[in-house]
Amino acid sequence: MALIQTSLIWVAYAVAIVLLLAIAIIFVYLYQAPQDRAASVTAVCILTTSALLATVLLMPVDVALVSSTSLSSQGRKKDWATPDKVDSILYTLKIVYYTLYSLDAVLCLLVVPFTYFYYEEYDEDAAEHGEQTFGQRFWGAFKYTIAFIVFVVIIFLVGFFVPAAKWAKHDGRLDLDYFKHLLQENHGERALTFALGLLMLIGTVIYALYTGAGMALLPVAMVKSAPSISAPTLAEDTAAQLEANRERQRQLEGRNEGRDGGLDSRDRRELESLVREERTLIRRERLAAESRGQDRHWIIKTWIKIEAVFRPLKLLGGFILIILALLIFVSMLITGIDKAKNSICKAHCGYILGHINIFQPLNWIFVKSSKVFPIDYVLFLLLVLFFFSASVVGIASVGIRFLWLTIFKIRKGHTSPQALLMATVMLNLIVLAINYSVAMVVAPQYATFGPQTFCDRKPRHGGEQPDCTNHKSAIKPCTETTDSPWAKDVCTPSVLSTFINRVTINFPFFGVVLFWAQFAFLGVYLIVFLTTLFRVPKLDQEQIDRDLEEEEEEGLLASTGRRFNATWQDITGRGKNYGTTATNGERS
Repeated sequence: MALIQTSLIWVAYAVAIVLLLAIAIIFVYLYQAPQDRAASVTAVCILTTSALLATVLLMPVDVALVSSTSLSSQGRKKDWATPDKVDSILYTLKIVYYTLYSLDAVLCLLVVPFTYFYYEEYDEDAAEHGEQTFGQRFWGAFKYTIAFIVFVVIIFLVGFFVPAAKWAKHDGRLDLDYFKHLLQENHGERALTFALGLLMLIGTVIYALYTGAGMALLPVAMVKSAPSISAPTLAEDTAAQLEANRERQRQLEGRNEGRDGGLDSRDRRELESLVREERTLIRRERLAAESRGQDRHWIIKTWIKIEAVFRPLKLLGGFILIILALLIFVSMLITGIDKAKNSICKAHCGYILGHINIFQPLNWIFVKSSKVFPIDYVLFLLLVLFFFSASVVGIASVGIRFLWLTIFKIRKGHTSPQALLMATVMLNLIVLAINYSVAMVVAPQYATFGPQTFCDRKPRHGGEQPDCTNHKSAIKPCTETTDSPWAKDVCTPSVLSTFINRVTINFPFFGVVLFWAQFAFLGVYLIVFLTTLFRVPKLDQEQIDRDLEEEEEEGLLASTGRRFNATWQDITGRGKNYGTTATNGERS
């Protein structure tokens, strides 16, 4: 039974990874520019995105495996859950976690930078004449990557030798087995803990700015923006208007033939107006072609069809996501206040919370759903995808910036390989921050012990475990500060919560910044959410990108009228002319 249960949990994780791979492929192909597509960049971005999503989705597997060792209804361990069996489960989880975290760090700090410089080293003219070899290009990229290799080595050396909170070993507030265990680590573990803690710290700054804004923009954008006319209809109307425009220009130019003074002032003004209108119609024609997926990868065309199918549900989905975002906001705020007020040792241990003192709705939902796997896994998958999508929208909205300078813009179908690689690195760091946020703030009880409970009664006749079969009131949820002698043998904390708490206790500075950054995240969300209630969200808020400006002007992101007609025509690929053709110079 134990083998079957653990196998099913890992099978569910494998299915989720396949789904994540599909999501990563769609994300990369949806945003990259077709004309600048490079196989190396595409492969690295897909691999990195899949790895970072697989890392954060290991948490519910972690919770399910450690929870499977106990009978929550009776507050005791299952008969098969011997200490050796439990240690074997935890050891397997540690191997998977360390592998994924190490892979994320290598991809983020070495592989992606090397791929960036490798793409930059490509010289098309030199390659055509055979003057640039693979070795030259490889060495040129490797020279710049050496700086990142040195940075990685420095991080691990600092983590290996830096003293780790020696005061905590003598702090009576941490005189419990759970906290003592966090301080028992070798130098190798400390180096990895420090390195990932530093990356998590950097990622949290990006997370607060980009994911906070994206979580507010994504739902409101779904509610407020939808095409009022289908792409096929727009293309047909534009083609007809363009033909009428050019015919009128030919008529005016025909009048000019043989006339000494040229066109009179009235005809000249009309011709200039027609030329400006022609440029607008040409841009509109290009945008309509892009919206239909012409000359695009089959994945993009399929995605456009799927978007059209689900467009009628977009409004409803937007309202649901607004409710979800507000629920996340309230839950995080409650946990933040609880930690600030009731933490065991406040800033000295990174605001570790011994147990939840205030009812927290999202944590309660996850704890209750975790009693029946995989309900909690499905809910967690949806939560992670929401955070990931919010991060993508945030990066697309704000762009990749250094202070007030925009370095790259992220746009569907127009993102350069360099911008896509940098966005992938940012998402990698953001996911590390999401790991902390979900585990420590969004659902702390769920992420630490899941539905595990213990029986707070003395055993009869010297039994190994107390019996709470007829004493349900004595069954209590497992917490970090439980001092019952029976809880130590029953409550098994998840590997992820142990690792994150180890970061915050051994390096309190990380814990303090990570904790207070959650309030910054909530502040950014609140400001952007209130702003978007009165303004239609735009992916290019400073209107630097001219194409998006024209796209809005031409109605591709207009209000929600004629939604169902547009949906059907986008699905079938056939439009209907509504009689808006301009003739004889009539303005569109």
